[in-house]
Amino acid sequence: MYTLIREALRLPMSTFKPEVFKEDLRELSVPEDCITDFSSVVFGSRRSVLETAAGQQGTRLPCLEDFRWRVDVAVSTSSLARALQPSILMQMKLSDGNAHQFEVPISKFQELRYNVALLLKEMNDLEKRNILKIQD
Repeated sequence: MYTLIREALRLPMSTFKPEVFKEDLRELSVPEDCITDFSSVVFGSRRSVLETAAGQQGTRLPCLEDFRWRVDVAVSTSSLARALQPSILMQMKLSDGNAHQFEVPISKFQELRYNVALLLKEMNDLEKRNILKIQD
């Protein structure tokens, strides 16, 4: 919800109408009581204060700087059930200097791939909605 309000505050008032904003929120299945609250925040008398606050950088989580991966295949192990089973080793370096390395089995990697594809599809569907387009 924070992102929704922040993005709404970025749009100029001349191109952003309260009726369109409310209709777009209904389209996103936002409850009616929240719609009136959001509308009063975005179009209220304290909008200039909120615009200033939204423009300032706050604390943020570290960003991903580097991502490396490789596929390993264990030829022989102490338990033969896992012999010749590939696994994926991943290493992430974050902007705060931390590095995380972990191993992902193929089944979890396939689940990750599916969920990323689903998320990208949902983002594509959201981009097609009117709330993200400037209207006159």
